[in-house]
Order: sequence, then C-alpha cells, then structure tokens
Amino acid sequence: MAAFTRALARIETSVIPSMPKVVRDSWFHEAGLKTVHFWAPAFKWGLVIAGFADSISRPPERLSVGQCGSLAATGVIWSRYSMVITPKNYLLLSVNLCVAATNIYQLARIYKYRQSVTETV
Repeated sequence: MAAFTRALARIETSVIPSMPKVVRDSWFHEAGLKTVHFWAPAFKWGLVIAGFADSISRPPERLSVGQCGSLAATGVIWSRYSMVITPKNYLLLSVNLCVAATNIYQLARIYKYRQSVTETV
C-alpha cells in the first residue's frame, strides 16, 4: 500500500501539474478521480449495461420481478442519497437514475407480458 501511495504522490507532483486545468480540477475535486466517489459509480454502470442487454435479448418470461424490483428500489434510494451526502455526487445520481429507469422498464415488460398471458387464457 505504501508503494501505491508513493506512486500516487509522484503522479500528483509530476504529471498532474502539466495536465489541462479541467483534468487537474477533476483530480483534486472532493469526488474526483482519486476517490471512491468516482470509481464506485463508474463500475456501477455495469448494472445499467447488463439491464440494457437484458431488455434487448432476454424474453420477459425469464426476467425476475424480485431482482428488477430490488434494483429499481436501490436506484431510487441511492439517487436520493447522492444528493444529501457531501460532496454532492452527480455521477452517483446519474448511474442510479439509469439503474432505476432500466429496471422499471424491465418491470413494465414483465407486467405487460403477464397481462397478455392472462388475456389469452
């Protein structure tokens, strides 16, 4: 861990000062590139991509109401949380709104499918 910290310090003193102001500002920001406030939402985009892939390829009868419901609820709850923490984390807000929207869409697909099955019986 000490080697990582030293490497990070070297980057901050040698590379970052020569970067454009936008990069420097994002590096030193409270929710910048070297914090968990950036990397956790960045990796969470994988959930959005997976949900989008499911909406394209997975038939609604194979979707899980529990999973989609819990992901939609998680997206809504964490969207609210991202606005009450300090610093406000707009990247976390955007990814959680997308997680919620993707899974609400999946729930609508499940509902529509189940309604069509009920009508045909």
